[in-house]
Parts: sequence; structure tokens; C-alpha cells
Amino acid sequence: MSEGFFGGSYGGDNGKIGPATRLECKICWHVYDPAKGDDYWQIPPGTPFASLPDHWSCPECDAHKDGFMVLEDA
Repeated sequence: MSEGFFGGSYGGDNGKIGPATRLECKICWHVYDPAKGDDYWQIPPGTPFASLPDHWSCPECDAHKDGFMVLEDA
């Protein structure tokens, strides 16, 4: 486990995720789904989490993207 991050955290490691990986905010549970994009930040559908700009944060609670948790595919 990476020091300073919860197990399952993205932690800024793009090697942990693929282009369709969904991630969940560890604070408010907002889910970023690449298939949907993000209306708040005007991120178009089809944008992988790894391609989000550095200034992107959770549209619900403003948490930094490094703290998002990787969701397992159902």
C-alpha cells in the first residue's frame, strides 16, 4: 500500500487505471465515469480519468483527483 493513500486509491498512478476505469471520490462518493465525462468542468464524454487536466477536482466537494478510489468493474 502506498504511504499516505488508502488501499485502492488512484494516488496519481495512471498505471492503476485504464481508459474506461471509473473512480469514486473518497470524501463524497461522486463517481467519475469516463463514458459520461463531467458537465461541471466541461469534460466531454469519452475522456479517461488519466487525461483530466491537473486542475480538475471533484465537482461535488472539490477533493483533489489523487484521492479518488479505483472502482472495480462489475
